[in-house]
Amino acid sequence: METSVAILLVKAGLEGFDLPEDVAFFICENIRSNVRELEGALRKIIATSRFTGVSPSVDMAKECLKDLLSLQSRTLTTASIQKTVAEYFNIRVSDLHSKKRSRSITRPRQLAMAVTKELTTYSLPEIGDSFGGRDHTTVIHACKKIAELRNNDVSVDEDYKNVIRLLSL
Repeated sequence: METSVAILLVKAGLEGFDLPEDVAFFICENIRSNVRELEGALRKIIATSRFTGVSPSVDMAKECLKDLLSLQSRTLTTASIQKTVAEYFNIRVSDLHSKKRSRSITRPRQLAMAVTKELTTYSLPEIGDSFGGRDHTTVIHACKKIAELRNNDVSVDEDYKNVIRLLSL
């Protein structure tokens, strides 16, 4: 990740463009294919910024790259996310679908739902269905719970980032 950010910042510098570091991190977190796609995203942001006169920000990058980001998110499926989370937590994918409510199963399930919500374009009901026919409100609760735990528990935040990193490879 740091290498990709460094490459983007150097490329932006060569173009005489001041790219904020948070925008570079946003691009690298969301464009995961290769350096060529990173450069394409950078060029799009530079062109948009110069054309509109708007200085680069994460919000501007989200808007500018939304077509590229939605394309990326389609390559991830709930099944691939569930498989990655199950392997990471050393549980079975079927546990993520089950009605089991022990913390050793619930936390990974909630984390998988939150990651699915963040990285894909699936609707809340679609995400709930893919986790054993759960309701969309369960997905909302999972996302809120993981966000809260990420702020209060370093290990949950670390797990979340590690799963996203694994999915980005």
